[in-house]
Amino acid sequence: MFHHVKELQFNARVSKPDPKFASLLLEQFGGANGELKAAMQYFVQAFPARQPYPDKYDMLMDIATEEFSHLEIVGATIQMLLGNLNGELKKAADESEIMQLLKGKAEKESFIHEAMVNPQFFGLSGGSPTLTNSQGVPWNGSYVDANGDMAVDLRSNIAAEGRAKIVYEYLMQFTDDAYVKETLKFLMTREIAHAQMFEAALATIKPNFPPGVLQGDPRYSNTYFNMSNGMEVRGPWNNGASPELGEEWQYVQDPLSHVIQTNGLLDQQPVGASMTMDQAEQKSKALGEERSGHISENVPKGENQWSTYPQQNL
Repeated sequence: MFHHVKELQFNARVSKPDPKFASLLLEQFGGANGELKAAMQYFVQAFPARQPYPDKYDMLMDIATEEFSHLEIVGATIQMLLGNLNGELKKAADESEIMQLLKGKAEKESFIHEAMVNPQFFGLSGGSPTLTNSQGVPWNGSYVDANGDMAVDLRSNIAAEGRAKIVYEYLMQFTDDAYVKETLKFLMTREIAHAQMFEAALATIKPNFPPGVLQGDPRYSNTYFNMSNGMEVRGPWNNGASPELGEEWQYVQDPLSHVIQTNGLLDQQPVGASMTMDQAEQKSKALGEERSGHISENVPKGENQWSTYPQQNL
């Protein structure tokens, strides 16, 4: 159940109209890294967590709902940046005063160019926010990453927050409006907060690497192939212990010779791995039974009910 409060979460302001930046800001309204994408991603991810992982469900729904609040802030800012554009477009018989917002011939031509690049924004919607990015590409459900495994989804969310943050960083360089920058900085900071929330939630899942249930084949989990010619670089990604499994990286200097010598890697043996092949199989089976058992215990097999009234605290 959603309840809309008409006041914004953050008191968005603009100091003057700026139609060009309003068009650019559409990127965070209906773009691939925008607020609608984040809201829908966390909203969709919450459904399979509702009964087996009610704590994660609560977090995902809280953050998803806040992202809808952020979408509202972005939409409100876009509308204020357009000033009286919608009203001016109604002056069908008179010359519009829109161009008075722009100083000089170059800016007017640039504005016309923007309208040609994204005709829906100015020519079809009258300036109201559209579910597109800044180039007029419609929002797409394929932006949403939801795999049904909490360790996978939380990592996707951490990455999503990082991408959204960097877009706000870039956007702040294209406006000199102190009020708008204030709003963008708030939105950017909430991306930082959400990323930390997702990282903290991921840390409560034990084990959470590798994501999912099945363990990797120990013959290949710590092999690094030198797949390019030229200067060779060694670092923690191919030298020393691997960060998650603690396995010793095996650096293959000549991948072609190695593949030939090992019969296409079929005869390669585990070296420096944390488990034998049998141990990996046993761990996969045990973890699968544990995860399956947890879900079976918390999801009713027959009649089911989504909510209890009143809701019970976790």
